[in-house]
Amino acid sequence: MSPHQQLISGLARLNLEVSEGGISRLLAFAALLGKWNRTYNLTAIREPSKVISHHLLDSVAVLPHITGNRIADVGTGPGFPGLPIALIRPSVNVALVECNHKKSAFLRQAVTELQLTNVEVITERVEAWTPETRFDVVISRAFADLSGFIETSGHLCTPEGVLLAMKGLYPDEELAQLPETVVVKSVEKIDVPGIRATRHLVILAANRTLA
Repeated sequence: MSPHQQLISGLARLNLEVSEGGISRLLAFAALLGKWNRTYNLTAIREPSKVISHHLLDSVAVLPHITGNRIADVGTGPGFPGLPIALIRPSVNVALVECNHKKSAFLRQAVTELQLTNVEVITERVEAWTPETRFDVVISRAFADLSGFIETSGHLCTPEGVLLAMKGLYPDEELAQLPETVVVKSVEKIDVPGIRATRHLVILAANRTLA
């Protein structure tokens, strides 16, 4: 199966309607990542089919749980999950927060080459960044444990917003260590086409995490 066919099949299984232009942009992003990865080692995943499943589809699988028009992706690395979300949802504004200069340079190049007008790259430590306008959704993938995520990133979210933490196995221990003031709205099991491992999305209410 070609990457194009794999992506179309995966999006269909996720019940996501994506234009042909959106599919082309996702594949162009994957190609750019592969090109940069040969020199800068941005991600350990190099096999094209796994880039589709473990990066692109894994990122957009959380879309049914995202509401609002402003998203901050903290510790985004080479752009996951924020950049694939921005590529297929041009009406959503996405801030990619990454303090590693090599990775943020790649993100800026991707934004330029893919002509993305809805993406901002922030090269700062998330805990030190104070945006003028807070976000409806703050999301992370493999960034920190739940307590660390809230501590470093909670200030980015509107009082009515949510913090979304992408996890693998059900994070029993991390959930047990959360302060009582933190409201866990739900923990959703996410099935990603092409990935046998378990995925979960922890949804935290921001209004009880902000001082």
